Amino acid sequence: MRLGTSSPLAHQSPEEWADNQIRLGCGTVVFPVRSDEPEEKISAYKAAADKAGLTIAEVGIWRNALSPDPDERKKNTDFCVEQLRLADRIGARCAVNVAGAFGPRWDGHYRENFTPEARKETVRMVREIIDRADVKNTYFTLEPMPWMIPTGPEDYVRLIEEVDRDRFAVHMDVFNMINSAERYFAPEEFIDKCVSLLGPAIKSCHLKDVHLAEEFTFRVEECAPGNGEFPIRYYAEKMHELDPDMPMILEHLIADEDYIKYMAYLREELNGLYQNK
Repeated sequence: MRLGTSSPLAHQSPEEWADNQIRLGCGTVVFPVRSDEPEEKISAYKAAADKAGLTIAEVGIWRNALSPDPDERKKNTDFCVEQLRLADRIGARCAVNVAGAFGPRWDGHYRENFTPEARKETVRMVREIIDRADVKNTYFTLEPMPWMIPTGPEDYVRLIEEVDRDRFAVHMDVFNMINSAERYFAPEEFIDKCVSLLGPAIKSCHLKDVHLAEEFTFRVEECAPGNGEFPIRYYAEKMHELDPDMPMILEHLIADEDYIKYMAYLREELNGLYQNK
């Protein structure tokens, strides 16, 4: 497996960016340039990653292509298509988004997210993005979420079958799917189920931790690695078994100093598993 982070860290040039990632212990990166930026900049960051021996795990999208506002939906869908094309050009393993929400917050929790119409629109949206982008070297993926499609491995399998496109694959964020006591208290079994059902389709993974709050009702909080109870090494071992080059991306920390601190923790915790070249 290859460790990476969602942060480009402060830098002044593509070469400094790549050097910083290597010093951090990364073997893979989230591409820090968008499709609507100059081609020279895209090429420079791609070249810096290649020279440093860094694979490109993913191109982020993070737009609501199911927005209730028609103009916003069209703009976001177009952005999805261009980001997926960018991922194809630079050889990223995937482009990743969430399915989207049927309300004002782009990643919000709404009852409407689980209606038959929401599922129909999700399938239509994924097909449209893949068909328009017409990629050959990468995959479009959706990050699982606690409150939108897909919420678990069985739901993801169903969605793959419904979409029926070769270039639709899986982005694994197992932490986002820990939304029940069963999954929280039996995480190894849940990881095994994800591997069994989705294994060959997994292209990139997120890495963090979860903690069960003592207050009622059942409330799982996301936290930095080591500050929760999730078996991170077991998770990493299973992803490594699927693919020795599997990206595992540390995310949702605040400052560069936090990424430096928790990457050091992960290098120790995952010693013997990760590669940084």
